[in-house]
Parts: sequence; C-alpha cells; structure tokens
Amino acid sequence: MDQLPAALERAGNEQSWAVADAISRVLKNSEELHSWRRRLLSACMKGLVATYNSSKDESKQEVERSMLLRLEELLCVVEEVDPDDWCSLVKTGLKYRYRDETFLKVLNIAIQLLYKEESSLSQ
Repeated sequence: MDQLPAALERAGNEQSWAVADAISRVLKNSEELHSWRRRLLSACMKGLVATYNSSKDESKQEVERSMLLRLEELLCVVEEVDPDDWCSLVKTGLKYRYRDETFLKVLNIAIQLLYKEESSLSQ
C-alpha cells in the first residue's frame, strides 16, 4: 500500500488506479482516508505531469481525461495540495495542454477550490 502512490505517478497506470480505488473503499470510514487521498492526489498530479512530458501531442487523451477527472474528484475532498506538485502541474499543463478543454475546466475548478479564502495556497 505504501508503494502504490509511487507506481501511480507513472503515466498510463490504470490497473494501479483500480487497486487504489479498492483501497479507498476499504478505508472509507477510517482515520487514514484523508492521508491516503492526499497521497493519491499528489500521485495523480505527478502522473499527469509525466504524461504531459512524455506525450506532448495529446495522443493519450482518454488516459489524461480519466486522470483529470480523478484529480478533480480528489481536489474536491482533499482541498489542499503540495505547492511544488501544483506548480509543476500548472506549468506543464499550460505548456502542453493550453487548448485542451478538459484540462482547462479542471484547472479552473482547482483554482476556485484552492484559492478560496480558507485554503492553504491562498495565504
């Protein structure tokens, strides 16, 4: 379980995400759930950055789309990110996906969530 987030950071690792979802369901009423989701959020952002860097031509749109939707879902429940992960995602995403509608939609939602007054990034 401890090594799974590192595996999730690699681009195109859908089977590992299925395992991560199963672990999340098991931890549903556990105190560890928030910590687990934070690690998943970080892994998701790093995975998107790896995907953008390795596939600059948008050839893996379905994989990216599912990861972006997962990112949105995780952001809604965690509402905090590592500033370095966030900076890397925004920089790389805007460099390679500035015309991608799904990326821009999720980026907009993320900005609204992360930069509201009580957020850690807005201070």
